[in-house]
Amino acid sequence: MKQWHDSSKLTWGFVLSVALVLSGCSTDSAKQPDTAPAGQAPEASDIFTPVGQYPIVTKPMTIKMFAPQLARLENMETNLFTKYLQDKTNIQIKWDLVPEKALNDRKQLMLASGDYPEVILHGALTKEEQMKYGKQGVFIPLNDLIDKYAPNFKKAMADLPYLKSSITSPDGNIYALPQINECYHCNYAQKLWINQSWLDKLGLKMPTTTEEFYKVLLAFKENDPNGNGKKDEIPLTGSDDMWAGNVTAFLMNAFIIDDQVDKDSGTFLQLKDGKVDFVANKAEWKEGLLYLNKLFKEGLIDPASFTQNSDAIQQLGNRQDANVIGAITTALISYAHSPDDKHPRHKEYVAMPPLKGPNGVQQAGYFAGVGNSQMAITNKATKEQQIAAIRLADYLYTEEAIVLEERGLEGQGWRKAKEGELDMNGKPAKYAIIPDDQNRTTYNDRWEQIGPSLRTYQYRDSWAAIQDPLAEGAYEVRLKRESAKYEPFQSKQNYPSSVFIALEDAQSAAQLKTSIRDYVKSNMAQFITGSKDIEKEWDSYVKGFEGLRLSKYVEIYQKAVAKK
Repeated sequence: MKQWHDSSKLTWGFVLSVALVLSGCSTDSAKQPDTAPAGQAPEASDIFTPVGQYPIVTKPMTIKMFAPQLARLENMETNLFTKYLQDKTNIQIKWDLVPEKALNDRKQLMLASGDYPEVILHGALTKEEQMKYGKQGVFIPLNDLIDKYAPNFKKAMADLPYLKSSITSPDGNIYALPQINECYHCNYAQKLWINQSWLDKLGLKMPTTTEEFYKVLLAFKENDPNGNGKKDEIPLTGSDDMWAGNVTAFLMNAFIIDDQVDKDSGTFLQLKDGKVDFVANKAEWKEGLLYLNKLFKEGLIDPASFTQNSDAIQQLGNRQDANVIGAITTALISYAHSPDDKHPRHKEYVAMPPLKGPNGVQQAGYFAGVGNSQMAITNKATKEQQIAAIRLADYLYTEEAIVLEERGLEGQGWRKAKEGELDMNGKPAKYAIIPDDQNRTTYNDRWEQIGPSLRTYQYRDSWAAIQDPLAEGAYEVRLKRESAKYEPFQSKQNYPSSVFIALEDAQSAAQLKTSIRDYVKSNMAQFITGSKDIEKEWDSYVKGFEGLRLSKYVEIYQKAVAKK
């Protein structure tokens, strides 16, 4: 079960040069089987059982599938979940495996060269790749196949309001199926954790406004809350190297939306009544910068916040002498303090709800949606293989498959919950994990998280959980409950996080986003630290966006959201 952020996702470098050289001949060199017209599902033949029944095919069928070989999984051919899936469906998988860390490189080369299999089971397929290879005919449209043969996935699209728009390309086609993994602490990643023990010691209430927060940080700095007789307290720290660790984004949201969650993110766009607008040149943004500059000038923001990495935060949090961190911006308190009984310091912190700014703005960034998708069916699949593949994928979206894929066989990796066992919400649990041998580092009874799957809030919550959120082993319970504080303040102005940029605009959008983001972040740091004077140099900063083609950037993103 995915418990934390994208550390469990496949994120790789992009090998573009070879792909560009080879891409022109990719479809010409590909085998072209007898496929249905684009967007039209082939008809099932008599080799198939009725939809929803198993096995899927009445006689064995072999399909070659591309996937990563995770280091923790011993052998995908002999893997017990592979065998279970093959026995259940009568579809034999011929694996085309690549080392996990080489997945993106190999994917790019095989798609560009035409040497790809019938199915990409797990390809971390970007939206640009889906559009590019969909347009070339390498990936077949899945719309009609889903409509005819994938009732479980159709239900998911009906149940999850963001899903269909997150996977539908601008031409109206779905070219790849996603891995859906809902979690509160992902959707509400922009958190600020504050030292409740220090608040209690100083007799302070949880701050609710930017002015109250300023006074709390001042008290942390001046009144020795760690009790060691030294003024060594760091009122507020962070790191752009951590997930949602940027020290500014959480506080800027009290003035205007700031969608930074990591060092490479941030569109600095807002969406109001269908209209896209840039935020980092607005008067509210300037007001937020003035507030942050005030905190910095008075020694309330750690100067290292703009340069330190996550290792430095971990060392700071777990230092042997007195705790010095008053508040920290990060999605996960575990970046600073290990959440176990050997390091009880983590128990001092709670997530602070969003602050209300001077103009009454109070909002939490919201990041639900589907980024990359995983499974695509290529033009090398026959009509029968297309049907078999979409039906196999549809089974992978069932709860039965997800439990087996994730935890292995019943009685080994998991069991049904017993009476009295409670889930994440304090209700009767459905499943319980059987702890693995502590010395076990590899598995051959599961896939973990390979391929398309559906882990909803309800599914994640249904596992037996320790009810004390501060107890060792209850960290995900704690994250869920702390993140719930942000739900009432969900921003209505976030630019959607999983919008397709039209293929013809994708390269320009990427270049513009990078240059504009770098300009904003660089100036933001200089304004906050005082190396640039906000009042004197604001107009010059705003004018600088003209040379960065800001209007074109907004136009592209307006066009993209209009197609949702």
